[in-house]
Amino acid sequence: MAAPARVGLRRWLSSRAPAPRICVVGSGPAGFYTAQHILKHHDLAQVDIYEKLPVPFGLVRFGVAPDHPEVKNVINTFTHTARSDRCAYYGNVTVGRDVTVGELQQAYHAVVLSYGAEDNRVLGIPGENLSGVYSARAFVGWYNGLPENRDLKPDLSCETALILGHGNVALDIARILLSPLDFLRKTDITDCSLAALACSKVKRVWLAGRRGPLQVAFTIKELREMINLPGTQPVLNPADFTGLENAVKDAPRPRKRLTELMIKTALEKHREKAVMAQAAVPRQWGLKFQRSPQEVLPTADGMRVRGVRMALTRLEGSGDSAKAVPTGDMEELECGLVLSSIGYRSLPLDPAVPFDTQHSIIPNNLGRVMGVPGLYCSGWVKRGPVGVIITTMNDSFDTAQSVLEDLQEGVLDVSVSKEGFGAVGSILRSRGIRPVSFSEWEKIDAAEVARGKAAGKPREKIVDPQEMLQLIGH
Repeated sequence: MAAPARVGLRRWLSSRAPAPRICVVGSGPAGFYTAQHILKHHDLAQVDIYEKLPVPFGLVRFGVAPDHPEVKNVINTFTHTARSDRCAYYGNVTVGRDVTVGELQQAYHAVVLSYGAEDNRVLGIPGENLSGVYSARAFVGWYNGLPENRDLKPDLSCETALILGHGNVALDIARILLSPLDFLRKTDITDCSLAALACSKVKRVWLAGRRGPLQVAFTIKELREMINLPGTQPVLNPADFTGLENAVKDAPRPRKRLTELMIKTALEKHREKAVMAQAAVPRQWGLKFQRSPQEVLPTADGMRVRGVRMALTRLEGSGDSAKAVPTGDMEELECGLVLSSIGYRSLPLDPAVPFDTQHSIIPNNLGRVMGVPGLYCSGWVKRGPVGVIITTMNDSFDTAQSVLEDLQEGVLDVSVSKEGFGAVGSILRSRGIRPVSFSEWEKIDAAEVARGKAAGKPREKIVDPQEMLQLIGH
């Protein structure tokens, strides 16, 4: 009888121990992975996740390209976490406006900020605000159904588009602009953006970067997809790759393979181009290196973009740390659409939270916010907008580990019980805010999937938050 008695005693002790109440702000990968790790490694912790939109999953829903459904499979893991007895989701709550970080700190033992990067870096050049110039973030948000970008209505009436940037997001946009419509119809791309792409005149896309082929940030999978895109022809200049085979001999394997694929494509397609010169030219895309945008050039009436003036650059140093320095030479590239894909950036959330405006991150040590005990951060707001979902997963696990260590070592005092959502819910009610629960999100999800099924696609996203709220009777 001794063993069962011990188990019973342990249960009694654990039932008497106060449950740590943890709050996570943001329901993208950083928020969900932080919550998952805490719940997995602490048997008593209760985690509440707050999200400003009615719907969860952040950039998995609104950033991942529609034709990459396999990347969205992590939603199954997040859904499993959200359905846990010790996890609750509260959508339609904007922290910093509907409830302050200070109020959350009063209600929880620990608050983790995982709200990502909701803005984009600006070029800072003349003409950036002309009609026909868009941030990659807004364009991706538009075709992925992000409510704030649903009215973007990008002008796709020109033949040549220029994307500034050499990352995966830049390649995603190029692929969406040039993909056969039949490919896109089977994805969860929004109805409205599919209609716009059906009328698009864009048949040539250039991707320009300040540095060279050895510094591109995109990965081989995305490059290969682009090279193999039906009905399109890559235009890579063999001269851009002279001598690079030797330069990458000792480079890390991913960089070596990526460069070799670019070289192979440049040489092959260059030969093909000579053969195909007489044939009808399909849609084209190409990479331009060592070009730094100086000015977006306006049409005669000063209203729209007609091209971009670029400074030619040379590289100082080598590898990832190479710097692009202007040579003094300039060139103009004609285009009627400019998409700036030079990075996302985080914004400060609340005056109570320290913020490093130069690097657009919350200053922290292993996820512990500097100078504010009990406050943590994870994901892009912690380390900057770099990496893929697995990078964010590892980073979020690190922050969650810091929270667990602070619980274990008594840095977080759980002897004082906290009310969690009990307190926050009262504050929200008094301000006329009605949160969306996870089961209510599942009703929205079911409606989207049903609408998609009727159209032969995985889902038809609802892009208007008011429509979402009406659907669940708010």
